[in-house]
Amino acid sequence: MSFSPSISRSNSRSMSIDPSKLIRMDKTLASAGSGDFNVVFVGAGNIMFGSDEGPWNHSFRFEHKLGPRLKIVALIDPNVERAAAVLQKKCETFVRSAYEHTRIYRTLDDFMKQMAPNQAPRVFVVGSPPMFRGTLQPGRDIETQIVKHFPGVALFIEKPIATGPVSEMEEAFKVAKFISDSQTVCSVGYMLRYLKAVQMMKKIIQDNNLTVMATIARYATAYEAIAKPDWWDKSKSAGPIIEQGTHFCDLSRYFGGDVAISTVSAHSLEWYEGAGQLSKMSIDEDAIKEENRIPRVTAATWKYESGAVGSLTHLVALQGHDYSCELEVYADGYQLKLVNPYVQPVLYIRRPGNDSEEIHRFPTDDPFFSEVSVLVDNIEDIEEDPETATILCSFEDACKSYQLTWAIREASEKSRQKH
Repeated sequence: MSFSPSISRSNSRSMSIDPSKLIRMDKTLASAGSGDFNVVFVGAGNIMFGSDEGPWNHSFRFEHKLGPRLKIVALIDPNVERAAAVLQKKCETFVRSAYEHTRIYRTLDDFMKQMAPNQAPRVFVVGSPPMFRGTLQPGRDIETQIVKHFPGVALFIEKPIATGPVSEMEEAFKVAKFISDSQTVCSVGYMLRYLKAVQMMKKIIQDNNLTVMATIARYATAYEAIAKPDWWDKSKSAGPIIEQGTHFCDLSRYFGGDVAISTVSAHSLEWYEGAGQLSKMSIDEDAIKEENRIPRVTAATWKYESGAVGSLTHLVALQGHDYSCELEVYADGYQLKLVNPYVQPVLYIRRPGNDSEEIHRFPTDDPFFSEVSVLVDNIEDIEEDPETATILCSFEDACKSYQLTWAIREASEKSRQKH
């Protein structure tokens, strides 16, 4: 099999993007490349095709980035019925041309055995459940299998990179090394790094030669709308810090740098404690084994290798639909406070010489689109144009965020009150 190369970019590029270059989806120009752009989707679930639970929908962003060039040549999912249903819906819309020839395969092996020359992909978008990937074990090693059998084809991997037992952490880092050594273009779906507000924060830090002193993150979940039983079961989703809080652990690391893992300390409010009783759960928690029920609150602190301090409080506490999330970053003279990053982000900035806060609003920002746009631009950037925005999260970087989430979970479980 022959594929066009997508070689990873040099590490010399800055791990940030000029905020002015993050263009709204409805204002962006058509992709500069030519010809069909073949994509393989792995997973036919909500992250790929959208749901009422949130703004995630990778297919929608690829459609808008690539327009009529987009061709989804394969949809890989063992649930053939679900895959067929989502394709049928797509074929009833204006993006029919991207999906009308899509073939469904149960496994990657099936696709490899039956793939026609005109199905050769430019990128694999992996949105299958994380418990089925991120390792070197057969059946849970789709990343290394793609790199082996499709050299030069880019990867987009949804976060978290795995949700297996902590004993498999070393395997995840081996997968990262395998991808890095192959020089494969690879992006992991920590989309909050691509927010205009986040890149403005980065620019302020870089322009003023600042050193981050502390990061303070808070993530309060609107639990009433979470109707998926697996989310409430640590044996299925690995718990809310690993499955959900991972975004703010990653964003904290993006500003604070690598974490000194041995310094992580955490406490939790558990389901069996008086303060942990919830009145609006949409699932039957009695159907979940007691040892697998999730904590209601997890509060963690740690030291960064730079000496700076980080903290995260994750809460399963709010009702309704909207989450309440904030990240504060402190440096000498500066407070940068990001509020509501998932929907209509707001950035509050306090600078030296002025006690009042500047307020910057980003009502139309779509980091999911920016993430996809940067990936496609890198795949098509054969000449390695230095102006091409860099991919902001590698697989190795994502492994470090995954490692932090597991360290928080383990620390909270060691310190919890006995039931």
